[in-house]
Amino acid sequence: MLASPLATAAQSNDPTPSQQAPLKSEFGVRYVSEDSVYIDGGRDGGLTEGTKLILKQNATAPGEERVLEPGVLARLSVIAVASTSAVCRVSAAAREIVVGDTVSLPDDEIANQVTKNTLGNTRAYPMVVSFNVGDPLDEEVRETIPHPPLPEINQTRMRVGFDVSTIRGLGTDPWTSTTLGMVLRANVTRINGTYWNLDGFWRGRVQSTSGPAAQASLQDLINRTYQMALTYVNPQSSWTAGIGRLYLPWASSLEVIDGGYVGRRMSATNTIGVFAGSTPDPTAWNYDPRRKIGGGFFNTEGGSFENWRYSFTIGSGVQLLGWSMDRPFVFTQIDVAHSHSFSLYHAMQIDHPTANPGMPAVGTGVGQSFLSVRVQPHPRVEFDLTHTYFRDVPTYDPALIGTGLLDKNLFQGVNGGARIQFPQRITGYFSVGKSNTSTDTKPAWNTMSGASMSSIWKTGITADARYARFDSAFAAGYYRTLSLSRDVNDRWRVNLQGGRQTFSAPLSKDTGGYFANILTESDFGSRYFFDAGFTTQRGGTEQYNQWMGTIGIRFDNRARERTSSHGTLP
Repeated sequence: MLASPLATAAQSNDPTPSQQAPLKSEFGVRYVSEDSVYIDGGRDGGLTEGTKLILKQNATAPGEERVLEPGVLARLSVIAVASTSAVCRVSAAAREIVVGDTVSLPDDEIANQVTKNTLGNTRAYPMVVSFNVGDPLDEEVRETIPHPPLPEINQTRMRVGFDVSTIRGLGTDPWTSTTLGMVLRANVTRINGTYWNLDGFWRGRVQSTSGPAAQASLQDLINRTYQMALTYVNPQSSWTAGIGRLYLPWASSLEVIDGGYVGRRMSATNTIGVFAGSTPDPTAWNYDPRRKIGGGFFNTEGGSFENWRYSFTIGSGVQLLGWSMDRPFVFTQIDVAHSHSFSLYHAMQIDHPTANPGMPAVGTGVGQSFLSVRVQPHPRVEFDLTHTYFRDVPTYDPALIGTGLLDKNLFQGVNGGARIQFPQRITGYFSVGKSNTSTDTKPAWNTMSGASMSSIWKTGITADARYARFDSAFAAGYYRTLSLSRDVNDRWRVNLQGGRQTFSAPLSKDTGGYFANILTESDFGSRYFFDAGFTTQRGGTEQYNQWMGTIGIRFDNRARERTSSHGTLP
């Protein structure tokens, strides 16, 4: 900071308190144009952009005019200022503003002006000082003026729903299953002005069934695939933390943990930390309800989203079964990307698992590896390539096969694909892969192709057609589907889907069948929503009808703040 004495207060040209012009709090309306109001006061009268004004109720005629609140007919905000005039925008009004009306400063604006004048030019200092970075006098004035809370403080987006689902089996051995449940999605930032945030989703279901008990166990497993966590993120602090059911932010390849982490930033790019908890998610590749995990990590990251950016994490840890050693491991995770045109992700674990009793010892080696590369040479063309490897057979809960939650674990090998956008709002895509594990008697080939088109013949309907074929030692078949969707208006969306699946498997008597479903999503006002759907399947041994519905409330205080800024009084 550089400072130099320039002059004493007696030599200053600033006005003394006796020379200061009296505070002006009332201004006349000179001209009105739509929602703009021109007044006869400007910068010389103490007005600045953003200053709030009000039109007071005529005290001589109480009760004759509709008011916004006691004594107030309209609220205005200054949007442009000249020396002796200003332009205001009407934010709310109980009647039209006309030429000749008088607008005035509300009490809080008068208090701000008084404080500013008292702490500003009217104060005498022994000398005038200049600074090359900041000005303590101006900063002192700013500190005395009340500031609104930062926009992210107490921002809440939440969706709470209650649902019911009824499934009725139509085969030779009919059964019925009814499920009642609740779902919560929450995103709350800077809770109560702190640096703690809540984010995630939770689902809970209670099921009664007249069919096999396995139906209930499947729903119980799905209930446990949720995430909900409190995280501490303070830009002014080197510490960060999280607790709940969550991914480690710097190493999502470690699966979900029930526990927490603590990290400390050593510099702008480097972070170290520790983590611990259990791994209760039944979709994890090494799932065991008794498993516990703990360890430490180091992360370095940098770059920008407009150019190259990178993140590299390395760490080590140990997994326990109960309280017995199961496997120590080392892990790495790499993210490299360039704008929107290129991205590379690789996660790997090197471990030394404990051998089962009576089995040969297992050496140190790569336990799992996942590689993904995406290239976008043109905004309309995108290519991707993935490779997945597991040394051991994954131990996810097999009851979840068929739910779509295990796709990342079922395929092992190389898979590639492309996505191309053609004229006339048509997009084509395909993927092909070969999966081969040590337990397979032959490789499994999987292919998928499809095309979509939006706003068909200007109707607003989007269509998507897809074909997939699979061939492996345990099953072979194909899957065809066509879906149509349309946003009827801003608050109502409808989706129709139908198709056919055929397959042959040595362990199943079912050969597939036809299916169809309809789903509608709608909003009631800005807060309430209602979703409903119907699914039916015919053919094969699995024939059923399913009805489902969800009703709930949505809360978003950010939307309310945006509404307030467009004319609704707070």
